[in-house]
Amino acid sequence: MKNLKNLKKIKSSVAGRSRIVSNGMATKSAKINTVPESLSGVLLRPRITEKATMLGEKNVYTFDVSPRANKDMVARAVKAVYGMTPIRVNISQIKPKAIFVRGKMGTKGGGKKAMVYLKKGDKIEFV
Repeated sequence: MKNLKNLKKIKSSVAGRSRIVSNGMATKSAKINTVPESLSGVLLRPRITEKATMLGEKNVYTFDVSPRANKDMVARAVKAVYGMTPIRVNISQIKPKAIFVRGKMGTKGGGKKAMVYLKKGDKIEFV
């Protein structure tokens, strides 16, 4: 195991993140689109449903978001990840649902979803 006393914490020039390197020498890394740590867990995944697909044609995109996220955090995360400023953001709760699996009752966890409205001409492509 490496000796942790020799490791230094340096400030990276990309997005203000710090990383740990040994001997004070920075390692080469590929240039990637980074998101600030405060926004990294806000957008969990795009919500791909029939309704969301139909809304996507009207420049409204739906995402599953963190249960602690608010409208401002979602708007900043969309700007950081996709490079587009939303016009409006709506957030709604997804209630837990009761399910029946293998002869036992259980619950399907709820969460939060966000509907992000973009101006005409802006598009987000989900691969």
